[in-house]
Amino acid sequence: MYRKSWVSRAAVALTGLCLVAGLSAPAAAADRIFFGIATGSTGGVYYPLGGMIAQVISNNAEVGGARVIATAETGNASVANARLLQEGSIEAGMMGADIADQAYRGTAQFDNGAVTNLRAIGALFPETVQIVVRADSDIKGFEDLKGKTVSSGPAGSGMYQLFGDVLGAFDMTRADVGEDFSSFSQAVDKLRDGNIDAFFAIGGLPTVSIQDLASSHKVRLLSLTDEEIAKVRESQPYYATTTVPAGTYDGQDEAVKTLALRALLITHDGMADDVVYEVTKAIYENSETLSKVHVQGKNVALESALESISIPLHPGAKRYFEEKGLAVE
Repeated sequence: MYRKSWVSRAAVALTGLCLVAGLSAPAAAADRIFFGIATGSTGGVYYPLGGMIAQVISNNAEVGGARVIATAETGNASVANARLLQEGSIEAGMMGADIADQAYRGTAQFDNGAVTNLRAIGALFPETVQIVVRADSDIKGFEDLKGKTVSSGPAGSGMYQLFGDVLGAFDMTRADVGEDFSSFSQAVDKLRDGNIDAFFAIGGLPTVSIQDLASSHKVRLLSLTDEEIAKVRESQPYYATTTVPAGTYDGQDEAVKTLALRALLITHDGMADDVVYEVTKAIYENSETLSKVHVQGKNVALESALESISIPLHPGAKRYFEEKGLAVE
């Protein structure tokens, strides 16, 4: 099932993306298939990369003579995107591997009902956990957050869930901090203005809003120890150890050890197989184009397309990967 119409509701936006990315606009077509992609806030990685993925799809995917017109739509990221897919009100959504698994299995924030219609298209890029404080802060380690005001993101977001995961690993609860539920962009402003002590973020490197903040204000990323990372991974095995390289942000002279997980592109079981097949093909056969227009685009690759996926693949995506010789369970 998919939305089909004679008029593209996002033609102007798509043309703008074409010009910015140096890509050609899709040719006019009488019959079009809409493919909306729920992303995140404009200050993260989901939205800009999602926009480029949408453009690649629009330029390359066609089903039965109808062009697939994809659009990236702003939103509240992983958890909210899972809910949109549950309702069938969007064709695809970007989300962390942990949230996809929790939603499909009905655990954590989804313990009131599993989202069993989720189907994976493929893995995109690694998302890095970043805990940001002001450079002059007395917060040196995670446990120093006790009693501080910390933005964990909107209730129900992937960052909110992540914060709870890490708190639990340190035998802390949300009551141990002054939790702030601002959006990512609002949290950046609040830290800059001194209204919060720290914020959690998860995204590709460099994260634009943190990059902008660090270019005008002195900030610091908290580094986790191997023992702290091991504590988190005991209960949440999706997380991996990663490093934010020195120099990723202004004033960051040393590498920062932290956690990471992979972002996935997810659809629902009501999407037509041939549409998802063409979407999957367009993405993974044009990864070189993505690498030229976004720093995280280089991580969208066929070789890693099945990493961290613990929910069923959509049949359309499965067919494409099998044709390319990938081992699909």
